[in-house]
Amino acid sequence: MEIFIAVLFFAFSTTITPGPNNVMIMSSGVNYGIRASMPHFLGICLGFPVMVLLVGFGFGVVFEKFPNLHQLIKVAGVAYLLWLAWHIATAEPKAIEKGTRKPFTFWQAALFQWVNAKAWMMASGAVAAYTTVTGNPVTEVLAITLAFFLMAFPCVGIWLLFGSLLRKVLSNALFQRIFNITMGLILVASIIPVLQELWQFYFARAA
Repeated sequence: MEIFIAVLFFAFSTTITPGPNNVMIMSSGVNYGIRASMPHFLGICLGFPVMVLLVGFGFGVVFEKFPNLHQLIKVAGVAYLLWLAWHIATAEPKAIEKGTRKPFTFWQAALFQWVNAKAWMMASGAVAAYTTVTGNPVTEVLAITLAFFLMAFPCVGIWLLFGSLLRKVLSNALFQRIFNITMGLILVASIIPVLQELWQFYFARAA
């Protein structure tokens, strides 16, 4: 029970802090509102625990044997995040009402977890830290997955709610455009640590 409480705290602290998921769901809340953003929200809240479950049950072993594959996924993830940052920064104010842009679907949000560097760090970090050699691996992985499932809804929900509240404040088209550009830049900033890691993996090590 003590371990599970510790995992809950870990899940809370890592899920509620800024990252690609939270930046994107807040931006979705601003631009599309809560109702239209629900598939995106559920895709995060259900998709990430599934990722934790699969990583915990040995999916990460594949990347230990084939580290280049993991790095290629990170490269694809960075490229995708950059595209999303541009998508957010250039979103038209109240675009959903004009029908020019659409929020993430459930499956887009769920599959996004696999190219989200922060999601990988959270999943692999939790499994490494809170599983033991002597314990029951199935029970421990299920407990970790449950902790992230329980924390996802309130933590991600706060960002969505905050975005929807900002939607009312940002009724001015200019302010909403500034917000979208700011969120795009923050998303780019969240990629910098991954870029540094990729640089070290491909270039610094070769030098």
